[in-house]
Amino acid sequence: MSQMIEFQRPDGGSSRAYLADAGPGTPGLVLIQEWWGLNPHICEVADRFAAAGFSTLAPDLYRGRVASSADEANHLMTGLDFGDATHQDLAGALAWLQARATKVGVTGFCMGGALTVAAAVHLPGYAAASCFYGIPPAAFADPAKIAMPFQGHFADRDDWCTPAAVDALQAALTVPAELYRYPADHAFFNDKRPEVYDAACAKLAWERTLAFFHKHLG
Repeated sequence: MSQMIEFQRPDGGSSRAYLADAGPGTPGLVLIQEWWGLNPHICEVADRFAAAGFSTLAPDLYRGRVASSADEANHLMTGLDFGDATHQDLAGALAWLQARATKVGVTGFCMGGALTVAAAVHLPGYAAASCFYGIPPAAFADPAKIAMPFQGHFADRDDWCTPAAVDALQAALTVPAELYRYPADHAFFNDKRPEVYDAACAKLAWERTLAFFHKHLG
């Protein structure tokens, strides 16, 4: 069953999120949106995770706004307070899921991938993190401070999360990590963007992600 819910932030405020419920006793997963917002694609991914056995919560970081162009998406992402999103929205989502699941993981795409790294650095209550082609500034989230199981999926033809940036991330990590690189473009997992979607790479990344979370979350 999928529905929109509200959860409490540590500061006492509330946030909306899309919940794809896999049922009682299932592990939890926080899914972080791309820079487009909490759009139908992200909700579909949440439903896929739920079908695979993970109760998935996708916070609405843009408070109901969804971009329809790259310029609008860039404007929304630039206006997002990443510290607030991490320490309030992602922390609140974690606490909401911890009340019903023994272990909670975190994953996200593009902007959500960068915030996945931030969550892995700043929110040790998460049990595992899988990042898709996103890396935050080290000044905000130093990957050397990650202490949980970590997985990353990156594209070789990416002019934002570049291969050089992935090299730096890999060099900074102090925990054993699964880092995968794909002969694809940025956002290769997004089947709603045919200009960059790569079905074979997306399938392989999905299988690796599910195996990773089943191993570390149950």
